[in-house]
Amino acid sequence: MKAVIFDLDGTLLDTLADIAKCVNIVRVECGLPPHPLDPYRHFVGDGLKELLTRAFPAEALRGNGMRLRARRYTELYAKHAFDKTRPYPGVKRMLDGIVRQGLPMAIVSNKTQHFTEVCVGKLLPGWRFEVVRGARAGIPLKPAPAALLAAARKMKVPPHDILYIGDTSVDMKAANAAGMFAVGALWGFRDAAELRRFGARVLIRKPQELLACLKP
Repeated sequence: MKAVIFDLDGTLLDTLADIAKCVNIVRVECGLPPHPLDPYRHFVGDGLKELLTRAFPAEALRGNGMRLRARRYTELYAKHAFDKTRPYPGVKRMLDGIVRQGLPMAIVSNKTQHFTEVCVGKLLPGWRFEVVRGARAGIPLKPAPAALLAAARKMKVPPHDILYIGDTSVDMKAANAAGMFAVGALWGFRDAAELRRFGARVLIRKPQELLACLKP
């Protein structure tokens, strides 16, 4: 492998509790009970619109409902994004190991571009990422491969020489659609069965195990 691209939520950063907190506040404001934390493992991964679609009944999102819920969530997440969110144990050592191998790194997430940049800037400031790409207008979200392929072009590395690591079916489908080597992160939000089913070439249980996947 000649480069590594990471998913963000559930791969580099454990963001689940803060996302759940913000959505649950919006639910309570709408007169709905909060969800437990665990269902959010399956609510996240496909961008904000799908997160809200999964977390709210359809009637709460009709008309202007989606826009209002999304705006309120964004306000809350700006305040609470770092209440509990941290890099997963071992991530910093993994990143240092990749740097020692001299490989370029990038991040491609379905999180909004703004919050992707904010989270990386605050929690992963010590490493250089050639590309930090989140959801933006006009670019389809993963599992479409467009954002991964754009990152490959920016790094000037052919897709077949890039390892992409993520924690959901969305990530595995995107990596395979882009022609990249798909690695599933078992410390993230989904389980081994899902990652295998959707095309993981390798599953790893700890971030440091990624370094062995990079050897020629």
